[in-house]
Amino acid sequence: MRKIFRNALAIASVGALLVGCTNSGAADNTVVAANNNAGNDGNADVQTVENIEESADVVTTYDTIISNGYITFATEGTYAPYSYHDDKGDLVGFDVEIAKAIAGELGVEAKFTETQWDGIIAGLDAKKYDAISNQVSITDERKEKYLFSDPYTYVYGAVIVAEDNEDIKSFEDLDKKNVALTVTSNWADVARSYGGEIVSTNGFSESIQLVLQGRADATVNDNVTFLDFKANQPDAKAKIAATSTEATESAILIRQGDEKLQTEINKALKTLRDNGKLSEISIKYFGEDITSAK
Repeated sequence: MRKIFRNALAIASVGALLVGCTNSGAADNTVVAANNNAGNDGNADVQTVENIEESADVVTTYDTIISNGYITFATEGTYAPYSYHDDKGDLVGFDVEIAKAIAGELGVEAKFTETQWDGIIAGLDAKKYDAISNQVSITDERKEKYLFSDPYTYVYGAVIVAEDNEDIKSFEDLDKKNVALTVTSNWADVARSYGGEIVSTNGFSESIQLVLQGRADATVNDNVTFLDFKANQPDAKAKIAATSTEATESAILIRQGDEKLQTEINKALKTLRDNGKLSEISIKYFGEDITSAK
């Protein structure tokens, strides 16, 4: 009877051990192995668990981009010359080509989601796309909530006058001059601050026409808007009389937490700047390089 009892006890012990092994996970087996190797050092199992947790892979947006083979950019598609459709219906523009060049440096394809400006940043928050390439200005308020790439566009305020106008050579010369502008625009505020008298218009197209017709002394806008105008109407007898010393900088907008993507996009932009590609794209659309600070 004692022999039978000892055999039954041995079988039960083996069964319990097998059940314990069946229910334990990979982490438990690792801890057991660590305990066996550590002898009586009770800290070994704690350290092993911490190492397991720290080694867990975190998949970033950049990792997903590389895995998928493409990066998605948001852009308006109605904002010439930055993002618009050509006569064939293809999406083209300065920002579109910059985005494609960045994607090329990352070794992936660029895909685009077209959306209106009012909802473009909300779409980034909702993870509808990876980044925004649409002349997003760098501001302190946005920097609190988002990441920016290095700037790739530098825009300056410009005083625009008729080609034969020699009276206006600076912002200060706008004093008591008729300046054609939309009355509620930021540029109208700038002109007023220098003593300009606003002639109300519905936008740049009307403003520049009043200047060309001699019905206004000047208009104020960003230099890139004027460069685009001259690219499309090279014979127009207008010129930039003065530019601001401080630039408005635009960059690729990225979600907080996507620092790896930010780093890789910045590497791509540096390469494109160094090899002249950024300048080449700018000259194609504006006739000069707007990708570097003056």
